[in-house]
Amino acid sequence: MHLDVLVFSAHPDDAELSMGGTIAMLTKNNFKVGLIDLTKGELGTRGTAETRQREAFNAALVLKVALRENLEIPDGNIQINKENIQKVIMTIRKYRPEIIFAPYKNDRHPDHIDASNLVKRAFFYSGLHKIRTFDKEVPQNPFRPDKLFYFMQTYSFEPTFIVDISETFDLKMKAIACYETQFHNPKSMEPETFISRPEFLNYIRSRAEFFGFQIHKKYGEPFFSEEKIELDLLNILNKS
Repeated sequence: MHLDVLVFSAHPDDAELSMGGTIAMLTKNNFKVGLIDLTKGELGTRGTAETRQREAFNAALVLKVALRENLEIPDGNIQINKENIQKVIMTIRKYRPEIIFAPYKNDRHPDHIDASNLVKRAFFYSGLHKIRTFDKEVPQNPFRPDKLFYFMQTYSFEPTFIVDISETFDLKMKAIACYETQFHNPKSMEPETFISRPEFLNYIRSRAEFFGFQIHKKYGEPFFSEEKIELDLLNILNKS
């Protein structure tokens, strides 16, 4: 299956929190998006790996993605080693996306940082002919996506671009709400965490409003690119 976009994240719910509105906007416009969770989030304080898996499946249905897979790398131990690099390379070569997304390189959670570094290496190495990988014993062809973009998690950065998610913000919040064990639930008897406080979801909304305001829209999601991005000036002029 060929995908237009592949989103890599360290844990189930990272993609929804960081770029759920962008994912919904893409699928709404008939682009094929795949979500790849590197771990099952089994070290999370609340819930279990099994509940997270069910919640991730339900969120994927809300966002109408083409697929969601888990690479089953141990949570809290996303090592930048040959085995894990190959797992990501094989996924990139299998689905051959035009664009991939990964966590930004600096964040509060060490897993997010490690996930960023892992995906960046695999993004480059997946284009090298001398690195051989196989899918069901069939050799995979080298492939490197056109772009690698980074999404924002806890720590902020100056974005390279902001995506208007005004029309899909409600879908983003609906997908986040699928993770009943992770976010605020007054009926839960589990320990409170950084993201289970009711203020956290207010923060997600406020941040989307903040970045939306910067592009004169209601809601926005910020992204970073290490490479320069071409500006289609003629298209802007033709729309005015």
